[in-house]
Amino acid sequence: MENITKINLGKNGPLVSKLGLGCMRMSSVWGSPVNDETESIATIQAALDNGINFINTGDFYGAGHNEMLIGRAIKGRRDDAFISVKFGAIFYNGQWLGLDLRPMAIKNFINYSLVRLGIDTIDLYQPCRLDGSVPLEDVVGTIADLIKEGKVRHLGVSEITADQLRKANDIHPVSALEIGYSLADRQIEKDLLPTAKELGIGVVAFANTAEGLLTGNMKAPLAASDYQNHFSRFQGENLIKNLEKVEILKNMAEEKGYTPTQLAIAWVNAQGSHIMPLVSMSKRSRLPENIAAMQISFTADEINTLNTQFSPGAILGGTYLQR
Repeated sequence: MENITKINLGKNGPLVSKLGLGCMRMSSVWGSPVNDETESIATIQAALDNGINFINTGDFYGAGHNEMLIGRAIKGRRDDAFISVKFGAIFYNGQWLGLDLRPMAIKNFINYSLVRLGIDTIDLYQPCRLDGSVPLEDVVGTIADLIKEGKVRHLGVSEITADQLRKANDIHPVSALEIGYSLADRQIEKDLLPTAKELGIGVVAFANTAEGLLTGNMKAPLAASDYQNHFSRFQGENLIKNLEKVEILKNMAEEKGYTPTQLAIAWVNAQGSHIMPLVSMSKRSRLPENIAAMQISFTADEINTLNTQFSPGAILGGTYLQR
């Protein structure tokens, strides 16, 4: 049974679910343990059963493990899934080495992705970010060539600036921009979001809970092993002050009968019909609550409270989203 609204991904773009499934946490990226594969596959299939057709991965998630997992999950039901793949990041032994965005590398990456996914065409293909090492014209031009060849259907971009977005769209129409966006990370509202809207480009918004900050479950200080310790937002006095802000979200969630995570997703969803919350899940048990979050509405006073208390810059310290 389908419970999710469908939207066009960008102006005159393909029809996709308003809620996207992020599959990264199903694989080991930063040296974390691999989640139960049977449960991960069941989660993807349950998402498809509920009308969530936007499936997001990266060819570097678990060195291809994530793509193979998705390939197993969508076998026999390719038409139910819209597959979004990021490329370009190079990891070795769980460590980030950099980017490889050379045209030759892109043409190599996609062939491996198609085999691992067990499909003939990737629906949305995008560099995970840009570093200036290869001209944008060469990166986008290569994907445009892959579209002509039939290996890719639509061009996406990820974690870029407003100027880069305009330039990419001039080279070849961009269907979607993938970018981090949450109540705690609103810097893209100044230039990038308005540019995407002006150009008719869909927005795939990840990190809706700001690396766990907005879940309401975080306490100071964090455990020494928590990866969030690398970011100044989660350190010392910053974390204490930031968690005071989260109490406002927790109180509103309790009054409305939802969780803070659901409200965080719902706020992103409410920012526009062209914006898709991309939520990472690896367990079927998470699906009902995340689907329910898409039905949450806010009063004008509630929106005003959230926008005021979580105004740009209200959350202290940075993360990798702020570069």
